[in-house]
This record gives sequence, structure tokens and C-alpha cells, in this order.
Amino acid sequence: MTSALVYGVFIALATIPVIRQYRRIRRGERRALAADGGDAEIHPGQHPHIDVSRCIGCGACVTACPEGDVLGVVGGKAAIVEPSRCIGHGLCADACPVGAIEIVTAPPGIAAGLPVLSSQYETSIPMMFVVGELGGLALIKNAVNQGRAAVDEIAGRLRRRFPGADSAVHDLCVIGAGPGGISASLRALELKLRYVTFEQEELGGTVAKYPRQKLVMTSPVEFPMFGSFKKLTISKEELLRFWEKIHRESGLVIHAGERVEGVERDSSDIFVVRTTKRSVRARAVVLALGRRGTPRKLGVTGEEQPHVMYSLLDAEAYRGIRGLVVGGGDSAVEAALGLAYQKGNRITLSYRRDAFTRLKARNAERIAKAARKGQVNLIFNSNPVRVQRDRVLLDVRGVRREVPADYVWVFAGSIPATELLDQAGVKMGTRDLTAEARAALAS
Repeated sequence: MTSALVYGVFIALATIPVIRQYRRIRRGERRALAADGGDAEIHPGQHPHIDVSRCIGCGACVTACPEGDVLGVVGGKAAIVEPSRCIGHGLCADACPVGAIEIVTAPPGIAAGLPVLSSQYETSIPMMFVVGELGGLALIKNAVNQGRAAVDEIAGRLRRRFPGADSAVHDLCVIGAGPGGISASLRALELKLRYVTFEQEELGGTVAKYPRQKLVMTSPVEFPMFGSFKKLTISKEELLRFWEKIHRESGLVIHAGERVEGVERDSSDIFVVRTTKRSVRARAVVLALGRRGTPRKLGVTGEEQPHVMYSLLDAEAYRGIRGLVVGGGDSAVEAALGLAYQKGNRITLSYRRDAFTRLKARNAERIAKAARKGQVNLIFNSNPVRVQRDRVLLDVRGVRREVPADYVWVFAGSIPATELLDQAGVKMGTRDLTAEARAALAS
């Protein structure tokens, strides 16, 4: 047997497990994308691209990733194992000693259902712009740069078209106060535009919902009015403190806790933005919503109470409590497990179906083990009927049952962030995010 033939056989054998792993990954992606309730979050924006011809299989990328289980070494080469966990921060690329990893996006054609944008981030609706995750690119640096660039474009057009001021109409309405929204609002303030900014939850948007001490930025970025922010690694807490400082010192006005319910254009091409509290008019709109959407509520009596929540930021903050988690996806199971592992907690998980059907394999194993050990009380075929201060009334197969609960966490999916785009008639389609990501990284 010639050396070339031996080498070919070796390569073929080494490739088999890679192909199997790839098929498993693609099945996992399809399951995640098909899962109802919004529990699986696969960012279509950015993932590591591994050049296997250069990869030496050292595993440095696996060790560097703080998300856990995103990467693995398969057949002697690095491979993406859990794409749904990747947020594209790029630590794996930094750790690779041979430069075999580049942070790009999924191949062209996979990014369907995204708004079609111009090079200035404008949608098919004139003067309506989309920045950040909602447009497809996930990194904070991209959102900040896009927010600033969009407002520069808006300001230039307004100066040409509307040299005079109209006190009844804002120049700009910014929807969302995450990195893109903060950047856009700061730039509007800097350029002395009449702006109004709405955020359905709190300053920081999606970042404020990250787990404690999560690394959220690995690239220097230029914030309007505050110059370059050069830290290469930063925790969620540090970044939020920086934004709070900006908020205090700049005079930035953000209407937090006010969700936008609709955006329409009137006969004079002015946007009418309706929120849960008011209606405002603006010549331009910047959508910086992220991709999380609005938590879907159960619609039951007592759900408006402060001890009912729709995300779990820090399980360690809850000890010695009785908790009820509602939902059957990965988010609900992970929350229940995180709470169950804290000292003195008694946790119940309520799910409307008779079994879990869409969990990651590891979560399915962990929740089954926790149930066997009595760490989590599973109640299938159950639906909350009424929430009281220290208990929840469940309907279990037509029978009413009370469950003690000091806190309630609801994971019932979310109303997609794209709903506003759909209502406004924004054109959606397939975009080559790979090219866009490379251009963003080069800028």
C-alpha cells in the first residue's frame, strides 16, 4: 500500500467522527430553531469559523470559551459542539495559537427572516433604521458603531430636509436602551437632536439580563461623547456601571419600563410611536431591540405581583425559599436546576404537557436525576390558574392543587422582537451575514 493511499485512508477514518458530530450539531440546531416558546437562542450573527487545515487540535479554544460546551475537539480538530450557546465574543479566536479561528457568521443563505438593510442600516421603510442584534450582528462593538452611524445619517438628512424645528415632532425616537440604543441616544444628544428613547425594561437591555460576571465585550469601542472604551475583557457588572455613569453625567434621558406597542407612519410621513404610556411623533426611528423579544405572560390573576419574574439572573441570590418555575424548555429547566442547587430551597417545576419534548440531552438527564433525588418536584399536565402572595393555584388534569411559592419564574417564551418590523411592513429576507460580519470586523 502506497504512502499516499495510507494517508488517504487515515484522513477518511479521521473524518467519520467529524461528519457524525456535524450531523448531530445540525440536528440540534434544527430542534432549537423549531422549539416553541423561545427557549433556544441561536444567534444568527456570529460564530467561530474554524480552518481545519490550520487547526492543530490543541484545545486552547475549548478552554478559553466561558460559555461552556460550545467547542470541542473531534477527530483531532476543533469543532462547534453546541452552537446555541455561542454569543460570538471571540475569546476562542484570541486563544488559538495558529490563527485557525475567525469570528464570522453562518454561511450565506442561513440568515433568513432578517430585515433587509441598506449600508446605512436603513430598512425598506425610509427613515426607519435597525441596529445591533435585531439586524443580525451580535457583538456589542457592532451595536455601538451601528447606533452612532445610523444617527449620523439621520442628522445629515434632517439638516437638508427640515432646517427649521417643529416642537410637536421629535427628530428621532430610539426604541431600546441596550448598547445600540445607548449609542444612538448619546449621538443624538451630542448632535442636539430632539430625541426620545424608550426601553421596556431597564438600562442595558439584553446585557442587563446576562448572568452575573458574564464576559460581554472583548473589543475596544468608541462611545459618543465619552471616547474610546479600551478594555479587552469586561464583566456585565462593569459595563452596566459604565453605562450608568454615562447616564448620570451626560444628561441622557431614557424612559425605562415603557414598552413600545406599535410604530406607524401618518399621511405626512411622520412616525407615530405608541407605548404603554403615551404616543409620540418622530421624523426617524432607530430600532435597537435586541432579539430577546418581550416575555410572554400567562394571563392569570395575580401575575402582576413583584414576586413573579420572567428571567433568572442569579440563582445564588435565592436561598431558603419555596419557588415555582413554569415552563418546559431549556430556560425553565436550567432555572429550576440552578435554584434547586441552592441551600434550603424547595423548587417545583410546572409544565403543561405530560413530558419534556424539546430539551438538550444534558438538561434532560440533569432534570431527571434531580427529580429522582427529590431536588425538584415535577408536576406535568399542569397550568397556573391564580398567583397569590405565598402560593400558586394549579390546574392539574382538571383538579385544583395549591403549591407553596415565595417566588414564581415564568418561562413561557416571548413575543418576537421582529413583531414591530412586521407591523410596520419592513421587508424581510435572506442576507449574507458572513460578508457583513467581516466588514464590521475590519472597520
